[in-house]
Formats: sequence, structure tokens, C-alpha cells
Amino acid sequence: MSAEFGKVAVLMGGTSNEREVSLQSGHAVLDALKNRGIDAHPLDPKIDSLEELRNFDRAFICLHGIEGEDGKMQGILDEMMIPYTGSGREASAIGMDKFISKSIWEVHNVLTPKFIKINHESNYEKITQLLDLPFFVKPANSGSSIGINKVRSKEDFLKAFEEANDIDRTVIAEKMISGKEYTLPIINQKTLPIIEIRTKTDFYDYAAKYLRDDTEFICPTDLSLEIIKKVNLIGLRAFDLIGCKGWGRVDFIIGKNEEIFVIEINTIPGMTSHSLVPLSAKNSGISFEDLVITILETSCV
Repeated sequence: MSAEFGKVAVLMGGTSNEREVSLQSGHAVLDALKNRGIDAHPLDPKIDSLEELRNFDRAFICLHGIEGEDGKMQGILDEMMIPYTGSGREASAIGMDKFISKSIWEVHNVLTPKFIKINHESNYEKITQLLDLPFFVKPANSGSSIGINKVRSKEDFLKAFEEANDIDRTVIAEKMISGKEYTLPIINQKTLPIIEIRTKTDFYDYAAKYLRDDTEFICPTDLSLEIIKKVNLIGLRAFDLIGCKGWGRVDFIIGKNEEIFVIEINTIPGMTSHSLVPLSAKNSGISFEDLVITILETSCV
């Protein structure tokens, strides 16, 4: 395997607000690659010079958030002609931006919760007329649910906007959909088992993802075969419309009338041994190490 893949840089850490999660993903991937005899080494853009990438044959990207998942790193690797895992520069940038990705889905009739871009001059009353209460305020370019807040009042709205605006210049308000939350991993244009996410918090926020121990992940789900087929088709279409390739994860909510709403796309999902893509793969009989190798095999210029 070392001869097949050459020297592999595992990009992790970085400078975004998801640095700690990225380090966890990166070290898990690095250990898996080393266990399979691959000449893999860590590279942290916050500490190491990116010129060191020229010493590698390919890169496994475990960077989450800004300057890792938004196309910037992909562009650098493209210029260096170094193959890497995941989507290319443009698809990464679009997938990272909730406003742009949701706008694309809306144009192509992929159901996504109603949303609008907001700023300091946005009128709270008009937003509530359009979206009803409660609704969400989100920074367009941020992951791990950082900066997302549920709004129930004007005071909530003002605080939520300021928090989101501190993270990103583009902020959206999004209608809350009542229903169950799910995620669909995709690798090599094939879907893995769907996971249902059950939280004890208001929504699947940062605490529910990383800090609490009462969040439940149900895999396989109790969805009917008909709904599973629909979810798989919609998830793949949402993935393709953004131009994604290699691997990723599509998050969605199934509403009370079995309507399937695409929430967002994750072009570099978490890769710790307890993350959702590895959990889904395990349900298919795929070990963590095999999963890491399969993702590495998707690397391309």
C-alpha cells in the first residue's frame, strides 16, 4: 500500500473554529493509515509550512471549516498538482456556504427549509412573517453547528445575529422544520446506511455533537424501504448539484408529512472512530481502517 499511495500528508488542525475537532479526525486517520503500512505524516497548516506539501505524493484532508473545507486548501493542492481526498476547489467553496448551496438546491427543486440572507438592517417582524417562530439564525460558512441559534424572540434574534455575524459576513435565517433529523454518508457516489440523530437538546448543536453523552445515533434506522430510496436519491442529487465528489455527508430532516428537507452538505465530515460516517460504515461491515483506505483511494488532482 505504501508503494501504491506514496507519501501521504494528513492535513489536520488549521486555524478555523473547528481546529480541535479537526485534530481528532486527523490523528484517527493518521493512525489508521500507519496501521496499514502507509507512509503517512501529519501536517498542520497553523504550525507547518504548506511548502512541505511538495514533499508528498497525495493528501488526506481532515481540515474542518474555513481555510480547509472552503476550497482554499483544495486550490493550493491543485496548483501543486497534488492529489487529495474529497471535493475540488469550487464544490468545496459552494458546499461550505449554506446560502449558495441552498440557493442551488432551491433552483433545482430540491426541498430545503425556507431561508433568507439577513444583515444589520433586517426587519425582525418581516422575518417572522416569512419564517414563523421559532426560526434559526446561522453563519453561512461555519460547521459543527458553531454560531447557530434558535430564535424565539426579538432579543434572541439580535443576539443570534451578532454571534453569527462575528463568525461570517454572510448570515441566514432559516425556517425550523418539525421532524426527525438524519444524515446520509456518500462515498464514491454510493450511499451508506442512513443514521437517525436523536438529541436531548433543542437541535443537533455543538454540545450534542461533541460534549454531551446523551445524544443517540440510530443505525440502521426504522425508515421504510420507500423512504430510504427517496432519501438516497435526493441525497445523491443534492451532492451532485453542488459538484461534490469522493465522499461527504448530507444532513436532512423528514417532516411530519414525510417531506424530505435537505439541510446542508458536509464535504469533509468528522473522522474520529465515533463520528457518523465511520458509524454508518461499521453498520455495513466496513472497519474504520478500511473506510480510511477507501476514502484515500478517491483522491484525485
